[in-house]
Amino acid sequence: MTSWNYADIFDLVAEIQPDRTAVKQGERSTSWSDFDSTTRGLGSWMLEAGVQHQDKVAVYLYNSPEYLMSVAAAFRIGCVPVNTNYRYGNDELAYLWENADATVVVFHGTFTSQVEAVRARTPKVHSFLFVDDNTSPCPEWATPWGEAVQSKGSGVAPWGRSPDDLLMLYTGGTTGMPKGVMWRQDDLFSRLNPAGFRKYDQEGGLDGVRAELEANGHGVTLLPACPLMHGTGLFTALECLSEGGTVSLLPSRHFSADELAATIESDNVNVAVIVGDPFGRPLLRVLESDPSRYDLSSLFAMMSSGAMWSEEIKQGLLALHPTMMLIDAFSSSEALGMGSSVSTAKDTKATAAFSLGPTVIVLTEDGRRVEPGSDEIGVIGVGGRNPLGYYKDEAKSAATFKTIDGVRYSIPGDFAKVREDGSIQLLGRGSQCINTAGEKVFPEEVEEALKTHPLVADACVVGIPDEQYGERVVAAVELHQQGTCSEPELIEFVKTRLAHYKAPRQLRLVDTIGRSPSGKMDYGRHKREAAEVFSN
Repeated sequence: MTSWNYADIFDLVAEIQPDRTAVKQGERSTSWSDFDSTTRGLGSWMLEAGVQHQDKVAVYLYNSPEYLMSVAAAFRIGCVPVNTNYRYGNDELAYLWENADATVVVFHGTFTSQVEAVRARTPKVHSFLFVDDNTSPCPEWATPWGEAVQSKGSGVAPWGRSPDDLLMLYTGGTTGMPKGVMWRQDDLFSRLNPAGFRKYDQEGGLDGVRAELEANGHGVTLLPACPLMHGTGLFTALECLSEGGTVSLLPSRHFSADELAATIESDNVNVAVIVGDPFGRPLLRVLESDPSRYDLSSLFAMMSSGAMWSEEIKQGLLALHPTMMLIDAFSSSEALGMGSSVSTAKDTKATAAFSLGPTVIVLTEDGRRVEPGSDEIGVIGVGGRNPLGYYKDEAKSAATFKTIDGVRYSIPGDFAKVREDGSIQLLGRGSQCINTAGEKVFPEEVEEALKTHPLVADACVVGIPDEQYGERVVAAVELHQQGTCSEPELIEFVKTRLAHYKAPRQLRLVDTIGRSPSGKMDYGRHKREAAEVFSN
């Protein structure tokens, strides 16, 4: 069986289709030839700077061609790309780069002051690469991108490349400091490609890749509307590039549903990647306001992962564009392929309903497999190709990656029920589970019940300390513009859909839930705010 390294595949794609577009953002278009030469120059610059095999390269950039080229350059010379959340404060940045043992940091000019503030706290970083975004001049301690890419050399490291070379994806998870998920490139590619739009023969190797590209030409054009700094955006972009496709990026740094629709039309996007309702809901509103404004005929699929994608939003999108399919993937940074749901105009799947992946199990607390239709709650584990573990954290690795009946599973803490037909009903991450009067309440289940109310745009449910119940279920709710609704009405609305103990005992209306650019919920902040409001 073939062992895979992304740089080898990218080299082959650039050789076969040098003039096709690899990455596009607004008016900027980078051909595969330019992508190849730029990553070669960057690799040469990093080697000249003294990087060693599997040194860590921190990528501190907004979505841009430079983001993907930085990752590809690290792959080229056997280094490890490390994502950096651009919302982090100075303490989080310093922790991340020190924990990752980063030696190179690639950053947009707008982050110059933040990098300057933590340089003294990150002594392992010996080289800084400045990407000009017309916000700040290049500091004297950094090298301009344009200078680095002109570096002469083969861009090939003396230690070569290996399928064991890593990609490290730092995830904030739900508790504690960020932790680095270590993916071997061979394992990551073998996970992603079978779910892609151009599936390579595992036995055919690079000869098979060449034959496929020469016979069938360019791959799809994919638009990750979510940040590349998170797994959903980066992993789908890497798969697209490995298929010989084009990655289209939104020009702006803040999500706009209008811009998403306009870019799908202008770039003839085939596949758009979003993060559930936080992206799908505003897109639906834009399209409904003027169904003829945008031509989305090139779009044949919309993919989502990382947040709930409710049935009403799916149905609305399909009503406006019935020829596409909606792919809802249930995955996390450390567990790919846990489940999936595909909706079409003829068959719309219910919210949080997923078909189990072929290597997925659902286990009770005492280690038994959950029986379909039993109404038992279990934790989801996925076997097969998985990460090596968390970087420099043996305890967390042992708690998440477990061997059961001779099979190694990734069990990141997602709870679910198994329906009679074998599909799963996702309940949420266990660390957010609320224990109220001895009953377990999963926030996402209550949030989805709230969001089925026609006036509710978004919701966040948390538990706060309660003398009588241990924890009390409370909620923050964001209403649609012009919407008015009383708190008791919303609480009673939930009780018509769920067991009464799951309904919020208290509820506050907020201007915005304030999700991150990736669509993720900041449960910690909402928990603190709720405790402050409802304890008075």
